[in-house]
Amino acid sequence: MQIDNSEIEHPNGEALLSADKNKNDTKKSEIEQIRPELTWQLRREILYPALTKREMEMEEDADGIHFGLFTENKLAGVVSLFQNGTSFQFRKLAVDASFQHKGLGTLLVNYITQYAEENGGTLIWCNARIDAVAFYLKLGFAQTGRFFTKKGIDYEVMEKPITPVSNHTK
Repeated sequence: MQIDNSEIEHPNGEALLSADKNKNDTKKSEIEQIRPELTWQLRREILYPALTKREMEMEEDADGIHFGLFTENKLAGVVSLFQNGTSFQFRKLAVDASFQHKGLGTLLVNYITQYAEENGGTLIWCNARIDAVAFYLKLGFAQTGRFFTKKGIDYEVMEKPITPVSNHTK
């Protein structure tokens, strides 16, 4: 089934952003868990435009938790999170081009960081595209110096130590 992001509405059908598209107006955005296949369209459009939507499916999708950020009644951002003990890796962070530079990527990363903390996480990390390193630095991630290239794209592993919620109260 073809799913166009413009056809993906928030389940309750409510408008999620006011008509004022102020760059910092992210208050009416909503993040929730979504099915993996709902991430594929944005993954393709933003991260891998030369590939097909079907090629966006990862074997690991079944093991991950997938989040969608809805804004203006539309799926505007996605990210997938994978847990290995107390370490959480996020992958395939993508924000619709028409919603970029409005703080939505930051909202998604902060949301999954909090999720990881609430679920016993001590580390959150990602394989950052080289052109996105500055974005992650602003969010408190550190460069590790571990670089690699995959499918012609250069990456650096970036990580951020976090404190599990159970330790916040001690």
